[in-house]
Amino acid sequence: MSSRAAFVTGGSRGIGAAVALRLAEEGADVAISYVHDAEAAAEVVGKIEALGRRALAVRADAGDAEAVAGAVRRAAEEFGRLDVLVNNAGIGVLGPIETIGAADVDRVLAVNVRGAFVAAQTAALLMDRGGRIVTIGTCMTQRVPGPGGTLYAMSKSALTGLTKALARELGGRGITANIVHPGPTDTSMNPADGEYAEGQRAMTALGRFGTPQEVAHVVAFLAGDGAAYVTGAEYSVDGGHAA
Repeated sequence: MSSRAAFVTGGSRGIGAAVALRLAEEGADVAISYVHDAEAAAEVVGKIEALGRRALAVRADAGDAEAVAGAVRRAAEEFGRLDVLVNNAGIGVLGPIETIGAADVDRVLAVNVRGAFVAAQTAALLMDRGGRIVTIGTCMTQRVPGPGGTLYAMSKSALTGLTKALARELGGRGITANIVHPGPTDTSMNPADGEYAEGQRAMTALGRFGTPQEVAHVVAFLAGDGAAYVTGAEYSVDGGHAA
């Protein structure tokens, strides 16, 4: 990915940070967005720069359409191009359906769905032939193992439709769009030693949590030259959660 430029939404921690670093290791200049933790974002920027690549952190709430579009444009302006977009930013509101309020629905859909759409829409206008759009979904789009995840699963399922439609719409320009579905992944939001970890672990065929780096490996493949003939595809990185 030498001389390419990437933008990773929600890239200050967890899967997003791992993806940003992996793309930089592959030779890309990488911009990330964050909302609250400027210190964590600066740490990721420092690690990217230590790899000899250019880096940029932009504060942008994925639920704010104008901010998302502006962040994508700023990344392209900073690097002089945009080749890869990774839609990673997302939130989850979990609980019995009767406890989910209208404000919860609006917020989750704004971040998880509209934010991804606007980022892809803006990136598509800036990308040349050979661009890559990779979106992070969830294993819960393929198997919902219990109650309480209706809103989250619904929002992430919309991203599969977005991905397949983007593949059709942008394929003529040589731009690919794919989605990666992580299973239980050891992050600060869902630690492998957390309260609900054992039940999640038991639902995988491998009997363990994944790592952010394992997800990032697949994203990097889809963002690279080797995946030029892969588009509209769903990749499960879930330890057999959906098996």
